[in-house]
Amino acid sequence: MSVMSNILAFPARPVGSALRRPAVLVRAAVAGQSLWRRERDLRRVLHCESLPAPGQALARLREEEDRLNLARLEDAADYDMQQHVRLLIAILAESRLAAARAAAPRLRALG
Repeated sequence: MSVMSNILAFPARPVGSALRRPAVLVRAAVAGQSLWRRERDLRRVLHCESLPAPGQALARLREEEDRLNLARLEDAADYDMQQHVRLLIAILAESRLAAARAAAPRLRALG
């Protein structure tokens, strides 16, 4: 009988190293992608008035997610799993947007 890890890794290509989080958090974030609306949700996640340009929010999202992940690992009383999932959804969406924007000039050059 083999032991499977319950940790999944998903890369955040534009910013630094890959994130390694429990599978349940990653599955929740992947499932939440279908409901993500950048214009509506990013302001709420970042607690800001104006929407940052694509690519600018990722560093802030990663910092906040790192803070929440540390709280999770330390079993902190103020850990908010729902906020953690919202941040992971935002990181996935912003990473996808950054990758699409990076690929767009290459695709136009080929066409």
